Amino acid sequence: MDPQRLSDYQSSYDRIAEEYANRISGELDHKPLDRMLLDEFAARVKGAGRVCDLGCGPGHVARYLHDRGVDIFGMDLSPGMLEQARKRNPAMEFRHGNMLTLDVRDRAWAAIVAFYSIVHIPKTDILQAFREMFRVLEPGGLLFLAFHIGIEVLHEENCWGHQVSLDLVFFGWLALLSRTRSSASPMRRKSSTKAGEPTSARASQFEDNALPKPPEAMALHNPGSHM
Repeated sequence: MDPQRLSDYQSSYDRIAEEYANRISGELDHKPLDRMLLDEFAARVKGAGRVCDLGCGPGHVARYLHDRGVDIFGMDLSPGMLEQARKRNPAMEFRHGNMLTLDVRDRAWAAIVAFYSIVHIPKTDILQAFREMFRVLEPGGLLFLAFHIGIEVLHEENCWGHQVSLDLVFFGWLALLSRTRSSASPMRRKSSTKAGEPTSARASQFEDNALPKPPEAMALHNPGSHM
């Protein structure tokens, strides 16, 4: 990623960190589908090893999983966001990091949850992000990825009255899956039956066909999966 763009993203989130945390930290209370998916994820990775909430923001997703017994820590590019995360979750660990160049040894983590944290990654750099994720995942590790479905890129210069410079990148799910082929193999795919509905892909562990289709979310296995 262009260094200036990376700097703009970091400084933008630093400026809105407190407002973001105030507005977003409780969002899971009003999102039963997100909670259901995170509960399933927690059941799969509890006891499996270290898990990273990559792009953790104020740490609300990490806290939700931590409360369900997952050995999890958060990582974010923005020091301002990390300050909010540590303030709100003093018993948890939060680290600074860049998902495009993770300062982490190979096969270090059992799983990654990246809840809408790839939304600022340019499409030209998304493959590098996936390569890094799967480099640091153990064989059989799980990636839980959520993203916005579409083809557009929106540019924001004002967020809640704060000056920012942020590109919001939407991804077509087929195009995104194709970019993971060098790093992971999706085990099952589902598509929407109604025009305008989001499409999803899910790992083979989530076998209950009665479950509603998770909007804008997918889970992928690292090669060699046995989970």
